[in-house]
Amino acid sequence: MGKVYDFDTPVRRRGTASVKWDEADRIFQGEQLTPLWVADMDFQVPDEVTNALERRVHHAVYGYTAISEDYLEAVKNWMRKRHHWAIEEKWICHSPGVVTALNLIVKGFTKKGDKVLIQPPVYPPFSQAVLNQERELVMNPLININGSYRMDFEDLEQKLSDPKVKMMILCSPHNPVGRVWTKDELNIVATLALKYNVLVISDEIHSDLVFKGRVHTPFAALSDEAAAHSIICTAPSKTFNLAGLQISNIIIANPEYRKNFLRQTHHFSLGEPNALGVVAAEAAYRFGENWLDQCITYIDGNVSYVSGFLKKNIPDFKWTPIEGTYLGWIDCRTTGLTKLQLQNFLIHKARLALNPGSSFGRNGTGFVRINLACSHRLLEEAMHRLQDAYMRAQTHTIHEQH
Repeated sequence: MGKVYDFDTPVRRRGTASVKWDEADRIFQGEQLTPLWVADMDFQVPDEVTNALERRVHHAVYGYTAISEDYLEAVKNWMRKRHHWAIEEKWICHSPGVVTALNLIVKGFTKKGDKVLIQPPVYPPFSQAVLNQERELVMNPLININGSYRMDFEDLEQKLSDPKVKMMILCSPHNPVGRVWTKDELNIVATLALKYNVLVISDEIHSDLVFKGRVHTPFAALSDEAAAHSIICTAPSKTFNLAGLQISNIIIANPEYRKNFLRQTHHFSLGEPNALGVVAAEAAYRFGENWLDQCITYIDGNVSYVSGFLKKNIPDFKWTPIEGTYLGWIDCRTTGLTKLQLQNFLIHKARLALNPGSSFGRNGTGFVRINLACSHRLLEEAMHRLQDAYMRAQTHTIHEQH
């Protein structure tokens, strides 16, 4: 099995220029908030990553860096082993991050007046990437049936049939609702996209973080036709907590699409990777599987704890069952609190920094997103603080009514 990793012992992050920890009070306008918001982990990376970085740092020369054959092989082997997806090394393109890639792709593959479809509630940079490039957003909202989300395929076909819709940005697995789309669901998307000649951009940054009993299917692995009509965005950043090292792998089977994407990266001088990022990512892909398996098990334990705690102690905060990612989606609509009241309660009463659901789209209003990639102890403190604050708020309301 290899080394047993410790995910329980908290790692000091406050005072390290961490966006998650050091910027939370300023961004949420609170004091000493427990940060359970932005999607990075509080866990130390695999030892092999740290060791590889130390060796590179001791070299003491940090010049312009290329993507090596060894790096490409590591990515290719990871996709084959972890996702049963056979890719070619030439398909792998560099971007500093998936969000950067989304902006480049929208800019390079559409023009002003074109429409781009997204499926809210969904990761906010999707809509930002579209609006940044002055394209028109088209919404295909997910359907929430008793806390379980699915795609509205009838609405999807109607929207994709509009000849002005040139692109669909798919979130797979889905952030924030935690769905791991089935192969059947993805095949329907692929069939519709091919039927109406819509390019699918599949953000698969959470693809490695899938719980037992679920299987992630890369969109491009569905068929040769799907591969030729899609761009797959991946990165080690969520998987191995490497977001600060600015490296992602954009996998493009179609040579014309690949040429276009590389033209965009060169145009904005984004083609060269971070010298330490490639070292860390290669080490993670080569040696990080044991760490990742243990990390997923630990996060799954956190999921069970939070879902059970809410059901037993604060039933007005309803847990959405998740199949992947380390992000929880909590329905707070039963509390009766307005959007502003809910945020004020969480920040000033419970002293928690959680992403407001409304930032993921209109149908996210009344929800919050919680980051579960932290120590169990931190989650326990946060849940008890939430319970105590809510009980006090309810008691205060009762007194006022009398």
